[in-house]
Amino acid sequence: MRATPGNLGVTVLRRNDGEKTEFLVLSIWESVDAIKKFAGEDYQKAVILPRDREYLLEVEPNVLHYEILREERKR
Repeated sequence: MRATPGNLGVTVLRRNDGEKTEFLVLSIWESVDAIKKFAGEDYQKAVILPRDREYLLEVEPNVLHYEILREERKR
């Protein structure tokens, strides 16, 4: 995903919950058009790669999109 034109970065979060481990992927894009070029016109559907099903028990079928209003990071 990081190599995709228009992608500005990716953060992957992991949460262990007993026997399951949950992952949350946050990706930052320069525009909705850039997302559509990656995901297609139905950009609210998750892009499931062939190997994803080898590792994941469940896959969310939809994604949520948010606008960044403010971002701060310590360097």
